[in-house]
This record gives sequence, structure tokens and C-alpha cells, in this order.
Amino acid sequence: MSSPAAQIHVLNGPNLNLLGTREPEVYGADTLDDIADRLAALGEQLGLAVTCRQSNHEGDLVDWLHQAQAEGARAVLLNAGAYTHTSVALHDAIRAIKVPVIEVHLSNPHLREEFRHKSLVGMAAKGTVCGFGANSYIVALHAAALL
Repeated sequence: MSSPAAQIHVLNGPNLNLLGTREPEVYGADTLDDIADRLAALGEQLGLAVTCRQSNHEGDLVDWLHQAQAEGARAVLLNAGAYTHTSVALHDAIRAIKVPVIEVHLSNPHLREEFRHKSLVGMAAKGTVCGFGANSYIVALHAAALL
């Protein structure tokens, strides 16, 4: 009997439910479901079980980070959206768990408005992948497979 696949949790923050229609010139035409489907297929190839979630509520993201640790996840891919730049709660939650968190962004925040240049999430994360559109998630999943 084979061992269960390592768990990867993919958490998405506010407004990411609007991908595909929200500023496609910045975020691309892929929907969050498109990205989740690609991650599930790649996860299967890599021997990983990928669980994707999205919430517009900061507390949900904090709870899901805690849950990732409780469930023994190998890693978390986190696109915290606008909470990236403002959430001390997410920063603290990442530091409070042992599960490595990889920060993910579709666009490159460093090429955008100045207020997006500081990442409280990134200050606590294992690493950051940004600027490759939906492929940022793919790169991050490959990185998680190596952890």
C-alpha cells in the first residue's frame, strides 16, 4: 500500500475570486478555477494532493494556515492579495506555524504602486514567486515539491 500524497494547501485572498474578469491586463485571463485545475493536475504528477481555497476574509486565511499545520501539510502557497501589504495577523500566523509558506503573486508587486512594495507576508514566508501570471502558482508548486 502506498503512502498518502503530501498535502499542499493553496490559499487565495480577497478579490482573487474575480480572476479572469478583474483587470486582465494586470492579472491575466485565467480564472481561479483554471489555476486550481492546473495545480491539481501538476500535483498529481508530482505526487502531491493540492487543496485550493479562496476567501475575502482575513480570519479565514489565518484559520486555514493553522489548519495546514494541524493536518501536517508539506507547504502552503499563499496569495494573500491586498492583505499581503497590510496584515500583521497573516504575518504572525505564518511565523506561528512550522509549515513553510510560499508567497505567490500573479503580477510583480515591485513594478506596481509604491504601497505594494512592502510585503508583511513575504517577511514571514519561506520564499516568494511573483510576476509570472498564473504560472507563478506552477513555479511555487514545483518549489513546494522540493521541500
